[in-house]
Amino acid sequence: MTNIPIDSISIASQQPNHESPGNWKEYFSFSTDHKVIGIQYLVTSFFFFLVGGIFAMVIRGELITPESDLVDRTVYNGMFTMHGTVMLFLWTFPSLVGFANYLVPLMIGARDMAFPRLNAVAFWMVPVVGILMMGSFFIPGGPAQAGWWSYPPVSLQNPTGNLINGQVLWLLAVAISGVSSIMGAVNFVTTIVKMRAPGMGFFRMPLFVWAVFSAQIIQLFGLPALTAGAVMLLLDLTVGTAFFDPAKGGNPVMFQHYFWFYSHPAVYVIILPVFGIFSEIFPVYSRKPLFGYKVVAVSSILIAVVSGIVWVHHMYVSGTPGWMRLIFMLTTMCVSVPTGIKVFAWVATIWGGKLRLNTAMLFALGALVMFVFAGITGIMLSSVPVDVHVNNTYFVVGHFHYVLYGTVTMGLYAAIYHWFPKMTGRMYSEGWGKLHFWLAFIGTNLNFLPMHPLGLQGMLRRVSSYAPEYAFWNIIASLGGFLLGMSTLPFIFNMVISWMQGEKAPDNPWRAIGLEWMVSSPPPVENFEEIPIVISEPYGYGKSEPLTANLQSHNSLSTNATLTDLE
Repeated sequence: MTNIPIDSISIASQQPNHESPGNWKEYFSFSTDHKVIGIQYLVTSFFFFLVGGIFAMVIRGELITPESDLVDRTVYNGMFTMHGTVMLFLWTFPSLVGFANYLVPLMIGARDMAFPRLNAVAFWMVPVVGILMMGSFFIPGGPAQAGWWSYPPVSLQNPTGNLINGQVLWLLAVAISGVSSIMGAVNFVTTIVKMRAPGMGFFRMPLFVWAVFSAQIIQLFGLPALTAGAVMLLLDLTVGTAFFDPAKGGNPVMFQHYFWFYSHPAVYVIILPVFGIFSEIFPVYSRKPLFGYKVVAVSSILIAVVSGIVWVHHMYVSGTPGWMRLIFMLTTMCVSVPTGIKVFAWVATIWGGKLRLNTAMLFALGALVMFVFAGITGIMLSSVPVDVHVNNTYFVVGHFHYVLYGTVTMGLYAAIYHWFPKMTGRMYSEGWGKLHFWLAFIGTNLNFLPMHPLGLQGMLRRVSSYAPEYAFWNIIASLGGFLLGMSTLPFIFNMVISWMQGEKAPDNPWRAIGLEWMVSSPPPVENFEEIPIVISEPYGYGKSEPLTANLQSHNSLSTNATLTDLE
Protein backbone atom coordinates (compact mmCIF):
# COMPACT_ATOMS: atom_id res chain seq x y z
CA MET A 1 0.00 0.00 0.00
CA THR A 2 1.41 3.38 -1.00
CA ASN A 3 -0.05 6.68 0.06
CA ILE A 4 -0.54 9.71 -2.15
CA PRO A 5 1.62 12.78 -1.49
CA ILE A 6 0.89 14.26 1.87
CA ASP A 7 0.11 17.75 0.61
CA SER A 8 -2.99 16.44 -1.14
CA ILE A 9 -4.49 14.91 1.98
CA SER A 10 -7.27 16.98 3.42
CA ILE A 11 -6.19 16.31 6.98
CA ALA A 12 -2.75 17.75 6.34
CA SER A 13 -4.12 20.78 4.54
CA GLN A 14 -5.90 21.85 7.72
CA GLN A 15 -2.71 22.06 9.75
CA PRO A 16 -1.56 25.46 10.99
CA ASN A 17 1.80 26.86 10.03
CA HIS A 18 3.88 26.34 13.16
CA GLU A 19 6.43 28.74 14.51
CA SER A 20 9.65 27.23 15.69
CA PRO A 21 10.13 27.68 19.45
CA GLY A 22 12.61 30.48 19.98
CA ASN A 23 13.39 29.78 23.65
CA TRP A 24 12.48 27.51 26.54
CA LYS A 25 9.34 29.50 27.33
CA GLU A 26 7.74 28.19 24.14
CA TYR A 27 7.62 24.72 25.70
CA PHE A 28 5.10 26.05 28.23
CA SER A 29 2.77 27.26 25.47
CA PHE A 30 -0.18 25.62 23.74
CA SER A 31 1.92 24.50 20.78
CA THR A 32 0.61 22.35 17.95
CA ASP A 33 4.07 21.32 16.72
CA HIS A 34 4.41 17.57 17.29
CA LYS A 35 8.08 17.98 18.20
CA VAL A 36 7.35 20.55 20.91
CA ILE A 37 4.50 18.42 22.23
CA GLY A 38 6.77 15.38 22.29
CA ILE A 39 9.32 17.18 24.45
CA GLN A 40 6.53 18.56 26.65
CA TYR A 41 5.37 14.99 27.28
CA LEU A 42 8.91 13.80 28.02
CA VAL A 43 9.86 16.57 30.45
CA THR A 44 6.50 16.50 32.26
CA SER A 45 6.56 12.72 32.61
CA PHE A 46 10.16 12.73 33.87
CA PHE A 47 9.17 15.21 36.60
CA PHE A 48 6.50 12.78 37.78
CA PHE A 49 9.00 9.93 37.45
CA LEU A 50 11.08 11.69 40.08
CA VAL A 51 7.98 12.18 42.26
CA GLY A 52 7.08 8.48 41.95
CA GLY A 53 10.69 7.63 42.75
CA ILE A 54 10.51 9.61 45.99
CA PHE A 55 7.44 7.60 46.96
CA ALA A 56 9.42 4.43 46.21
CA MET A 57 12.24 5.61 48.47
CA VAL A 58 9.74 6.03 51.32
CA ILE A 59 8.42 2.51 50.70
CA ARG A 60 11.88 0.94 50.64
CA GLY A 61 12.89 2.99 53.68
CA GLU A 62 9.96 1.53 55.59
CA LEU A 63 10.74 -2.02 54.45
CA ILE A 64 14.41 -1.97 55.39
CA THR A 65 13.33 -3.10 58.88
CA PRO A 66 10.63 -5.65 59.80
CA GLU A 67 8.82 -3.16 62.06
CA SER A 68 6.55 -0.41 60.77
CA ASP A 69 8.66 2.42 62.16
CA LEU A 70 9.17 5.08 59.47
CA VAL A 71 5.71 6.34 58.50
CA ASP A 72 2.16 5.78 59.67
CA ARG A 73 0.42 2.80 58.05
CA THR A 74 -2.14 5.13 56.46
CA VAL A 75 0.67 7.17 54.93
CA TYR A 76 2.31 3.96 53.71
CA ASN A 77 -0.94 2.87 52.03
CA GLY A 78 -1.07 6.22 50.24
CA MET A 79 2.57 5.93 49.23
CA PHE A 80 2.29 2.56 47.48
CA THR A 81 -1.03 3.56 45.87
CA MET A 82 0.36 6.80 44.48
CA HIS A 83 3.72 5.26 43.53
CA GLY A 84 2.07 2.72 41.25
CA THR A 85 -0.43 5.21 39.86
CA VAL A 86 2.13 7.93 39.14
CA MET A 87 4.64 5.56 37.55
CA LEU A 88 2.00 4.14 35.20
CA PHE A 89 -0.30 7.03 34.35
CA LEU A 90 2.18 9.91 34.65
CA TRP A 91 5.51 8.33 33.66
CA THR A 92 5.44 5.31 31.37
CA PHE A 93 2.35 6.14 29.30
CA PRO A 94 3.08 9.85 28.68
CA SER A 95 6.83 9.35 28.17
CA LEU A 96 6.23 6.77 25.45
CA VAL A 97 3.55 8.98 23.90
CA GLY A 98 6.13 11.75 23.94
CA PHE A 99 8.60 9.70 21.91
CA ALA A 100 5.84 8.62 19.54
CA ASN A 101 4.77 12.23 19.09
CA TYR A 102 8.28 13.35 18.28
CA LEU A 103 9.34 10.47 16.05
CA VAL A 104 6.35 9.04 14.18
CA PRO A 105 5.75 12.00 11.80
CA LEU A 106 9.49 12.21 11.10
CA MET A 107 9.79 8.46 10.52
CA ILE A 108 6.87 8.28 8.09
CA GLY A 109 7.73 11.46 6.18
CA ALA A 110 4.83 13.59 7.47
CA ARG A 111 4.94 17.26 8.39
CA ASP A 112 2.94 16.81 11.60
CA MET A 113 0.30 14.69 13.28
CA ALA A 114 -3.11 14.36 11.64
CA PHE A 115 -4.89 16.48 14.26
CA PRO A 116 -2.40 18.96 15.77
CA ARG A 117 -4.86 20.77 18.05
CA LEU A 118 -6.26 17.50 19.38
CA ASN A 119 -2.65 16.48 20.01
CA ALA A 120 -2.05 19.59 22.11
CA VAL A 121 -5.30 19.15 24.07
CA ALA A 122 -4.38 15.52 24.84
CA PHE A 123 -1.06 16.66 26.31
CA TRP A 124 -2.48 19.45 28.47
CA MET A 125 -4.81 16.96 30.12
CA VAL A 126 -1.73 15.21 31.57
CA PRO A 127 -0.78 18.08 33.93
CA VAL A 128 -4.41 18.16 35.07
CA VAL A 129 -4.12 14.47 35.97
CA GLY A 130 -0.92 15.22 37.88
CA ILE A 131 -2.47 18.16 39.75
CA LEU A 132 -5.43 16.02 40.83
CA MET A 133 -3.12 13.24 42.00
CA MET A 134 -0.78 15.53 43.92
CA GLY A 135 -3.65 17.64 45.24
CA SER A 136 -5.06 14.60 47.01
CA PHE A 137 -2.20 14.86 49.53
CA PHE A 138 -3.60 18.15 50.81
CA ILE A 139 -7.22 17.21 51.51
CA PRO A 140 -8.64 15.58 54.66
CA GLY A 141 -7.88 11.87 54.69
CA GLY A 142 -4.99 12.18 52.23
CA PRO A 143 -4.58 10.36 48.90
CA ALA A 144 -6.24 7.16 47.73
CA GLN A 145 -5.16 4.12 49.73
CA ALA A 146 -6.73 1.22 47.82
CA GLY A 147 -3.73 0.42 45.61
CA TRP A 148 -3.46 1.27 41.92
CA TRP A 149 -6.05 -1.46 41.23
CA SER A 150 -8.63 0.33 43.46
CA TYR A 151 -10.70 -2.82 43.87
CA PRO A 152 -14.10 -2.32 45.51
CA PRO A 153 -15.28 -2.60 48.24
CA VAL A 154 -11.98 -1.25 49.66
CA SER A 155 -12.04 1.70 47.24
CA LEU A 156 -15.63 2.50 48.24
CA GLN A 157 -14.68 3.22 51.84
CA ASN A 158 -14.83 6.88 52.83
CA PRO A 159 -13.77 7.23 56.49
CA THR A 160 -13.78 11.05 56.38
CA GLY A 161 -17.31 11.29 55.00
CA ASN A 162 -16.22 14.10 52.67
CA LEU A 163 -17.56 14.19 49.11
CA ILE A 164 -14.13 15.31 47.86
CA ASN A 165 -11.61 12.75 49.04
CA GLY A 166 -8.46 11.07 47.79
CA GLN A 167 -10.25 8.20 46.08
CA VAL A 168 -12.61 10.56 44.22
CA LEU A 169 -9.67 12.62 42.93
CA TRP A 170 -7.90 9.40 41.95
CA LEU A 171 -10.87 8.22 39.90
CA LEU A 172 -11.29 11.63 38.24
CA ALA A 173 -7.59 11.62 37.32
CA VAL A 174 -7.74 8.10 35.85
CA ALA A 175 -10.86 8.95 33.83
CA ILE A 176 -9.23 12.12 32.43
CA SER A 177 -6.07 10.18 31.64
CA GLY A 178 -8.20 7.66 29.77
CA VAL A 179 -9.86 10.35 27.67
CA SER A 180 -6.46 11.89 26.88
CA SER A 181 -5.05 8.54 25.78
CA ILE A 182 -8.07 7.74 23.60
CA MET A 183 -7.67 11.11 21.86
CA GLY A 184 -4.01 10.35 21.30
CA ALA A 185 -4.78 6.87 19.96
CA VAL A 186 -7.20 8.28 17.36
CA ASN A 187 -4.53 10.76 16.29
CA PHE A 188 -1.72 8.20 15.99
CA VAL A 189 -3.75 5.63 14.07
CA THR A 190 -5.04 8.27 11.64
CA THR A 191 -1.56 9.71 11.14
CA ILE A 192 0.05 6.34 10.45
CA VAL A 193 -2.70 5.11 8.13
CA LYS A 194 -3.25 8.30 6.13
CA MET A 195 -0.09 10.41 6.22
CA ARG A 196 2.83 8.19 5.23
CA ALA A 197 5.20 9.50 2.58
CA PRO A 198 4.80 8.30 -1.04
CA GLY A 199 6.24 4.82 -1.45
CA MET A 200 6.07 3.99 2.25
CA GLY A 201 3.77 0.98 2.30
CA PHE A 202 3.12 -0.76 5.59
CA PHE A 203 6.11 -3.05 5.03
CA ARG A 204 8.41 -0.10 4.53
CA MET A 205 7.51 1.50 7.86
CA PRO A 206 10.12 1.51 10.64
CA LEU A 207 9.36 -1.00 13.36
CA PHE A 208 8.94 1.74 15.95
CA VAL A 209 5.99 2.98 13.89
CA TRP A 210 4.61 -0.58 13.70
CA ALA A 211 4.93 -0.84 17.48
CA VAL A 212 3.19 2.48 18.11
CA PHE A 213 0.42 1.53 15.65
CA SER A 214 -0.17 -1.79 17.42
CA ALA A 215 -0.11 -0.20 20.87
CA GLN A 216 -2.61 2.49 19.91
CA ILE A 217 -5.00 -0.09 18.47
CA ILE A 218 -4.98 -1.71 21.92
CA GLN A 219 -5.74 1.70 23.42
CA LEU A 220 -8.74 2.19 21.15
CA PHE A 221 -10.29 -1.17 22.00
CA GLY A 222 -9.28 -1.60 25.65
CA LEU A 223 -9.10 1.83 27.24
CA PRO A 224 -12.86 2.59 27.08
CA ALA A 225 -13.41 -0.34 29.48
CA LEU A 226 -11.09 1.08 32.15
CA THR A 227 -12.45 4.60 31.70
CA ALA A 228 -16.02 3.32 31.99
CA GLY A 229 -15.13 1.28 35.06
CA ALA A 230 -13.53 4.32 36.72
CA VAL A 231 -16.61 6.46 36.01
CA MET A 232 -18.97 3.77 37.35
CA LEU A 233 -16.88 3.38 40.51
CA LEU A 234 -16.87 7.16 40.88
CA LEU A 235 -20.67 7.19 40.70
CA ASP A 236 -20.84 4.44 43.34
CA LEU A 237 -18.62 6.53 45.60
CA THR A 238 -20.33 9.90 45.10
CA VAL A 239 -24.02 9.51 44.18
CA GLY A 240 -24.75 6.10 45.66
CA THR A 241 -25.18 3.89 42.61
CA ALA A 242 -24.62 0.17 43.07
CA PHE A 243 -22.55 -1.02 40.13
CA PHE A 244 -19.81 -2.56 42.28
CA ASP A 245 -20.96 -2.09 45.89
CA PRO A 246 -21.78 -5.54 47.33
CA ALA A 247 -23.71 -3.97 50.22
CA LYS A 248 -26.23 -2.65 47.70
CA GLY A 249 -26.33 -5.70 45.44
CA GLY A 250 -23.45 -4.65 43.17
CA ASN A 251 -20.80 -6.98 41.79
CA PRO A 252 -17.24 -6.05 42.81
CA VAL A 253 -15.75 -8.79 40.60
CA MET A 254 -17.25 -7.04 37.57
CA PHE A 255 -14.94 -4.08 38.26
CA GLN A 256 -12.00 -6.48 38.04
CA HIS A 257 -13.16 -7.45 34.54
CA TYR A 258 -13.43 -3.79 33.48
CA PHE A 259 -10.04 -3.05 35.03
CA TRP A 260 -8.04 -5.97 33.70
CA PHE A 261 -9.67 -6.05 30.26
CA TYR A 262 -7.56 -2.96 29.67
CA SER A 263 -4.87 -3.11 32.32
CA HIS A 264 -3.25 -6.36 31.19
CA PRO A 265 -3.16 -5.26 27.52
CA ALA A 266 -1.82 -1.96 28.91
CA VAL A 267 1.42 -3.83 29.62
CA TYR A 268 1.74 -4.35 25.86
CA VAL A 269 0.77 -0.72 25.22
CA ILE A 270 3.83 0.13 27.28
CA ILE A 271 6.19 -2.60 26.12
CA LEU A 272 5.46 -2.51 22.37
CA PRO A 273 6.99 0.96 21.79
CA VAL A 274 10.04 -0.19 23.75
CA PHE A 275 10.26 -3.20 21.44
CA GLY A 276 10.18 -0.67 18.60
CA ILE A 277 13.03 1.24 20.24
CA PHE A 278 15.10 -1.97 20.40
CA SER A 279 14.40 -2.59 16.72
CA GLU A 280 15.66 0.89 15.84
CA ILE A 281 18.77 0.81 18.03
CA PHE A 282 20.20 -2.69 17.52
CA PRO A 283 20.71 -2.41 13.72
CA VAL A 284 22.37 1.00 14.05
CA TYR A 285 25.00 -0.08 16.57
CA SER A 286 25.45 -3.55 15.07
CA ARG A 287 25.77 -2.20 11.50
CA LYS A 288 23.53 -4.99 10.24
CA PRO A 289 20.03 -5.13 8.74
CA LEU A 290 17.35 -6.12 11.21
CA PHE A 291 16.83 -9.88 10.98
CA GLY A 292 13.33 -10.90 9.85
CA TYR A 293 11.92 -7.38 9.42
CA LYS A 294 8.47 -8.40 8.11
CA VAL A 295 7.98 -11.17 10.65
CA VAL A 296 8.92 -8.80 13.48
CA ALA A 297 6.45 -6.25 12.12
CA VAL A 298 3.61 -8.78 11.99
CA SER A 299 4.48 -10.01 15.49
CA SER A 300 3.53 -6.58 16.88
CA ILE A 301 0.02 -6.97 15.47
CA LEU A 302 -0.17 -10.53 16.81
CA ILE A 303 0.73 -9.27 20.29
CA ALA A 304 -2.02 -6.66 20.03
CA VAL A 305 -4.57 -9.32 19.03
CA VAL A 306 -3.63 -11.89 21.68
CA SER A 307 -3.46 -9.20 24.39
CA GLY A 308 -7.24 -8.85 24.19
CA ILE A 309 -7.86 -12.38 25.44
CA VAL A 310 -5.63 -12.65 28.52
CA TRP A 311 -7.21 -10.42 31.17
CA VAL A 312 -8.64 -13.21 33.39
CA HIS A 313 -5.03 -14.25 34.03
CA HIS A 314 -5.15 -11.68 36.85
CA MET A 315 -8.33 -13.18 38.34
CA TYR A 316 -7.38 -16.82 38.97
CA VAL A 317 -8.21 -16.37 42.68
CA SER A 318 -11.39 -14.32 42.14
CA GLY A 319 -13.76 -17.23 42.00
CA THR A 320 -12.83 -18.00 38.40
CA PRO A 321 -14.10 -21.46 37.30
CA GLY A 322 -11.54 -24.09 36.34
CA TRP A 323 -12.39 -24.18 32.64
CA MET A 324 -11.87 -20.42 32.38
CA ARG A 325 -8.56 -20.64 34.20
CA LEU A 326 -7.36 -23.23 31.68
CA ILE A 327 -8.39 -21.15 28.65
CA PHE A 328 -6.72 -17.97 29.89
CA MET A 329 -3.62 -19.84 30.99
CA LEU A 330 -3.18 -21.01 27.41
CA THR A 331 -3.90 -17.59 25.87
CA THR A 332 -1.45 -15.93 28.25
CA MET A 333 1.25 -18.40 27.30
CA CYS A 334 0.54 -17.73 23.62
CA VAL A 335 1.79 -14.15 24.01
CA SER A 336 5.28 -15.58 24.40
CA VAL A 337 5.28 -16.75 20.75
CA PRO A 338 5.27 -13.36 18.94
CA THR A 339 7.37 -11.93 21.75
CA GLY A 340 9.94 -14.71 21.34
CA ILE A 341 10.05 -13.97 17.61
CA LYS A 342 11.19 -10.45 18.40
CA VAL A 343 13.84 -11.59 20.88
CA PHE A 344 15.32 -14.08 18.42
CA ALA A 345 15.34 -11.41 15.69
CA TRP A 346 17.22 -8.97 17.93
CA VAL A 347 19.77 -11.59 18.96
CA ALA A 348 20.27 -12.57 15.32
CA THR A 349 20.75 -8.91 14.43
CA ILE A 350 23.38 -8.42 17.11
CA TRP A 351 25.13 -11.73 16.43
CA GLY A 352 28.26 -11.19 14.37
CA GLY A 353 27.73 -7.46 14.09
CA LYS A 354 30.27 -4.70 14.54
CA LEU A 355 28.96 -3.64 17.95
CA ARG A 356 29.38 -0.09 19.16
CA LEU A 357 28.78 -0.18 22.91
CA ASN A 358 27.87 3.44 23.50
CA THR A 359 25.36 4.47 26.19
CA ALA A 360 22.25 3.92 24.08
CA MET A 361 23.36 0.42 23.07
CA LEU A 362 24.28 -0.50 26.65
CA PHE A 363 20.85 0.52 27.91
CA ALA A 364 19.15 -1.39 25.09
CA LEU A 365 21.19 -4.54 25.76
CA GLY A 366 20.63 -4.26 29.51
CA ALA A 367 16.89 -3.82 29.00
CA LEU A 368 16.79 -6.84 26.67
CA VAL A 369 18.56 -9.05 29.24
CA MET A 370 16.12 -8.01 31.95
CA PHE A 371 13.15 -8.49 29.63
CA VAL A 372 14.20 -12.08 28.97
CA PHE A 373 14.31 -12.68 32.73
CA ALA A 374 10.90 -11.01 33.12
CA GLY A 375 9.59 -13.20 30.31
CA ILE A 376 10.70 -16.36 32.11
CA THR A 377 8.92 -15.34 35.32
CA GLY A 378 5.95 -14.21 33.25
CA ILE A 379 5.55 -17.69 31.79
CA MET A 380 5.68 -19.04 35.34
CA LEU A 381 2.92 -16.65 36.42
CA SER A 382 0.71 -17.61 33.48
CA SER A 383 0.54 -21.13 34.96
CA VAL A 384 -2.46 -21.47 37.29
CA PRO A 385 -0.71 -23.49 40.08
CA VAL A 386 2.27 -21.11 40.27
CA ASP A 387 0.13 -17.98 40.07
CA VAL A 388 -2.21 -19.18 42.81
CA HIS A 389 0.78 -19.99 45.03
CA VAL A 390 2.48 -16.59 44.64
CA ASN A 391 -0.67 -14.49 44.21
CA ASN A 392 -0.32 -11.06 45.87
CA THR A 393 3.25 -11.80 46.97
CA TYR A 394 6.48 -10.01 46.18
CA PHE A 395 7.21 -12.49 43.40
CA VAL A 396 4.58 -10.69 41.31
CA VAL A 397 6.00 -7.30 42.32
CA GLY A 398 9.49 -8.38 41.27
CA HIS A 399 8.27 -9.69 37.90
CA PHE A 400 6.25 -6.55 37.23
CA HIS A 401 9.14 -4.23 38.03
CA TYR A 402 11.53 -6.16 35.80
CA VAL A 403 9.06 -5.35 33.03
CA LEU A 404 8.26 -1.77 34.04
CA TYR A 405 11.70 -0.61 35.17
CA GLY A 406 14.16 -3.18 33.92
CA THR A 407 12.73 -3.17 30.41
CA VAL A 408 10.55 -0.12 29.87
CA THR A 409 12.44 2.55 31.80
CA MET A 410 15.84 1.23 30.69
CA GLY A 411 14.51 1.14 27.13
CA LEU A 412 13.33 4.73 27.50
CA TYR A 413 16.80 5.74 28.64
CA ALA A 414 18.23 4.03 25.54
CA ALA A 415 15.85 6.04 23.38
CA ILE A 416 16.69 9.31 25.13
CA TYR A 417 20.41 8.82 24.56
CA HIS A 418 19.91 7.65 20.96
CA TRP A 419 17.69 10.53 19.83
CA PHE A 420 19.05 13.23 22.18
CA PRO A 421 21.29 14.70 19.44
CA LYS A 422 18.35 14.82 17.04
CA MET A 423 16.05 16.53 19.55
CA THR A 424 18.52 19.06 20.94
CA GLY A 425 21.24 19.47 18.33
CA ARG A 426 23.78 18.65 21.04
CA MET A 427 25.88 15.62 21.96
CA TYR A 428 25.79 14.16 25.45
CA SER A 429 28.73 12.96 27.58
CA GLU A 430 29.41 9.25 27.07
CA GLY A 431 31.27 9.06 30.38
CA TRP A 432 28.34 10.30 32.42
CA GLY A 433 26.01 8.18 30.33
CA LYS A 434 27.90 4.96 31.01
CA LEU A 435 28.10 5.79 34.74
CA HIS A 436 24.33 6.20 34.66
CA PHE A 437 23.91 2.83 32.95
CA TRP A 438 25.98 0.83 35.40
CA LEU A 439 24.37 2.44 38.45
CA ALA A 440 20.91 1.81 37.01
CA PHE A 441 21.66 -1.76 35.88
CA ILE A 442 23.18 -2.80 39.20
CA GLY A 443 20.53 -0.94 41.21
CA THR A 444 17.67 -2.50 39.24
CA ASN A 445 18.86 -6.05 39.87
CA LEU A 446 19.69 -5.43 43.53
CA ASN A 447 16.27 -3.87 44.04
CA PHE A 448 13.97 -6.28 42.23
CA LEU A 449 15.77 -9.65 42.11
CA PRO A 450 15.42 -10.23 45.90
CA MET A 451 11.65 -9.82 45.57
CA HIS A 452 11.42 -13.20 43.82
CA PRO A 453 12.71 -15.33 46.72
CA LEU A 454 10.68 -13.16 49.10
CA GLY A 455 7.53 -13.97 47.14
CA LEU A 456 8.31 -17.67 46.92
CA GLN A 457 8.74 -17.68 50.70
CA GLY A 458 5.33 -16.07 51.08
CA MET A 459 5.89 -12.38 51.83
CA LEU A 460 2.76 -10.47 50.86
CA ARG A 461 2.85 -7.24 48.89
CA ARG A 462 1.51 -3.92 50.27
CA VAL A 463 2.55 -4.55 53.87
CA SER A 464 4.62 -2.15 55.97
CA SER A 465 5.73 -4.75 58.53
CA TYR A 466 6.75 -8.36 58.06
CA ALA A 467 8.23 -11.40 59.78
CA PRO A 468 11.95 -11.08 60.70
CA GLU A 469 12.93 -14.02 58.46
CA TYR A 470 12.28 -11.78 55.43
CA ALA A 471 14.67 -9.06 56.63
CA PHE A 472 17.81 -10.08 54.69
CA TRP A 473 16.28 -9.88 51.21
CA ASN A 474 14.43 -6.68 52.11
CA ILE A 475 17.65 -5.00 53.19
CA ILE A 476 19.28 -5.93 49.85
CA ALA A 477 16.22 -4.69 47.95
CA SER A 478 16.14 -1.39 49.84
CA LEU A 479 19.86 -0.75 49.29
CA GLY A 480 19.35 -1.48 45.60
CA GLY A 481 16.39 0.88 45.56
CA PHE A 482 18.45 3.70 47.05
CA LEU A 483 21.21 3.05 44.48
CA LEU A 484 18.58 3.12 41.74
CA GLY A 485 17.36 6.47 43.01
CA MET A 486 20.91 7.84 43.00
CA SER A 487 21.41 6.65 39.41
CA THR A 488 19.15 9.43 38.13
CA LEU A 489 21.58 12.12 39.34
CA PRO A 490 24.27 11.63 36.64
CA PHE A 491 21.47 11.37 34.06
CA ILE A 492 19.94 14.71 35.06
CA PHE A 493 23.37 16.37 35.18
CA ASN A 494 24.31 14.94 31.78
CA MET A 495 21.08 15.98 30.07
CA VAL A 496 20.94 19.51 31.48
CA ILE A 497 24.59 20.37 30.89
CA SER A 498 24.66 18.75 27.45
CA TRP A 499 21.47 20.50 26.32
CA MET A 500 22.82 23.86 27.49
CA GLN A 501 26.43 23.68 26.34
CA GLY A 502 27.15 20.28 24.80
CA GLU A 503 29.12 19.80 21.60
CA LYS A 504 27.14 20.61 18.48
CA ALA A 505 25.65 17.46 17.00
CA PRO A 506 25.84 16.62 13.30
CA ASP A 507 22.57 15.75 11.56
CA ASN A 508 23.36 12.03 11.71
CA PRO A 509 25.98 11.30 14.38
CA TRP A 510 25.25 7.54 14.46
CA ARG A 511 25.29 7.04 10.66
CA ALA A 512 21.78 5.67 10.94
CA ILE A 513 19.29 4.89 8.18
CA GLY A 514 15.89 6.46 8.59
CA LEU A 515 13.93 9.51 7.51
CA GLU A 516 14.38 11.25 10.87
CA TRP A 517 18.15 11.24 10.32
CA MET A 518 17.84 12.95 6.92
CA VAL A 519 16.79 16.28 8.42
CA SER A 520 18.76 18.75 10.50
CA SER A 521 19.28 18.45 14.26
CA PRO A 522 16.93 19.65 15.65
CA PRO A 523 14.49 19.22 12.74
CA PRO A 524 13.00 22.23 10.93
CA VAL A 525 9.48 23.44 11.65
CA GLU A 526 7.71 21.46 8.93
CA ASN A 527 10.20 18.56 9.15
CA PHE A 528 10.95 18.19 5.41
CA GLU A 529 11.65 20.84 2.79
CA GLU A 530 10.59 18.23 0.24
CA ILE A 531 8.52 15.17 1.10
CA PRO A 532 10.74 12.10 0.47
CA ILE A 533 9.76 9.21 -1.78
CA VAL A 534 10.58 5.92 -0.09
CA ILE A 535 11.87 3.20 -2.42
CA SER A 536 13.15 0.44 -0.12
CA GLU A 537 12.70 -1.24 3.26
CA PRO A 538 14.35 0.31 6.32
CA TYR A 539 17.47 -1.04 8.04
CA GLY A 540 19.51 -1.44 4.86
CA TYR A 541 22.88 -1.49 6.60
CA GLY A 542 25.49 -3.09 4.37
CA LYS A 543 23.13 -3.36 1.39
CA SER A 544 24.18 -0.11 -0.35
CA GLU A 545 20.52 0.50 -1.21
CA PRO A 546 19.13 4.05 -1.06
CA LEU A 547 16.17 4.55 1.24
CA THR A 548 14.62 7.35 -0.78
CA ALA A 549 14.54 8.61 -4.33
CA ASN A 550 15.33 12.13 -3.20
CA LEU A 551 17.15 13.82 -0.32
CA GLN A 552 20.11 11.50 -1.06
CA SER A 553 22.49 14.38 -1.47
CA HIS A 554 21.64 15.68 2.01
CA ASN A 555 23.11 12.72 3.84
CA SER A 556 24.65 9.89 1.87
CA LEU A 557 25.39 7.97 5.06
CA SER A 558 21.66 7.87 5.82
CA THR A 559 20.88 6.18 2.53
CA ASN A 560 23.94 4.10 1.76
CA ALA A 561 25.40 3.07 5.11
CA THR A 562 27.54 -0.04 4.80
CA LEU A 563 29.50 -2.21 7.15
CA THR A 564 32.70 -0.49 6.01
CA ASP A 565 31.48 3.00 6.94
CA LEU A 566 32.92 2.71 10.44
CA GLU A 567 36.30 1.40 9.35
